[in-house]
Amino acid sequence: MVEYSSSRCSLEHGDSRGEVFARNLRAARQANGLSQEELAHRAAVDRTYISSLERSVYNPSIEVVDRLATVLGMEASELLKR
Repeated sequence: MVEYSSSRCSLEHGDSRGEVFARNLRAARQANGLSQEELAHRAAVDRTYISSLERSVYNPSIEVVDRLATVLGMEASELLKR
């Protein structure tokens, strides 16, 4: 039986999936030369939500991950990879 001590599942190096996503999202946004506001506008989400995602405050839905990836010109899976 597997027990989870929190809502976050830690990966082998101590980074939660949310933290990995947050880092990848920020890096991809910056590599595309987009502000949080511009990314939010293009992905039809609020700028404060992008900020929260980049700080690993929230975990996005699959739909939001897909929209962000599309705007950033990448596969959704790339935002989730270590």
